Amino acid sequence: MEVTSITKFVRLSPKKARDVAREIQGLPVSNALDILTFTPKKAAQLISKTLKTAIADAENNFSLDTNSLVIKEAVIGAGPTMRRFKPRAKGSAGAIIKRTSHISITLVGAAPEKKKRAPKKTAAKKADKAPVTEVAAAEEATA
Repeated sequence: MEVTSITKFVRLSPKKARDVAREIQGLPVSNALDILTFTPKKAAQLISKTLKTAIADAENNFSLDTNSLVIKEAVIGAGPTMRRFKPRAKGSAGAIIKRTSHISITLVGAAPEKKKRAPKKTAAKKADKAPVTEVAAAEEATA
């Protein structure tokens, strides 16, 4: 079963965030959280937040075991760009581009197996499997 969590309009350049996202792809959730905790980048904190949301969704909404979850993919897409201008010399203007990102994390985990019930024994099946006594065994041997 797959669980996806998305954080949109994060005020961070997608190029900077992709470096961190590549490090955690394919890892178990516990290892990925350890890596993100000790990565000194802004992207690590934001990706960690999204990952924790995906873990909570998997546990509460889909009843998945958090120990068996693995990160299938961590995708950083480009969001809308805010354009600003800064005054420059001789009446010109310099463009300032403020980029945003969309963070998407997909987790994969095995669904909990449902317990199978043993079939109920009927009276006919019990009669077929009646215990063999010494007398019945002796009669079969002589016949």
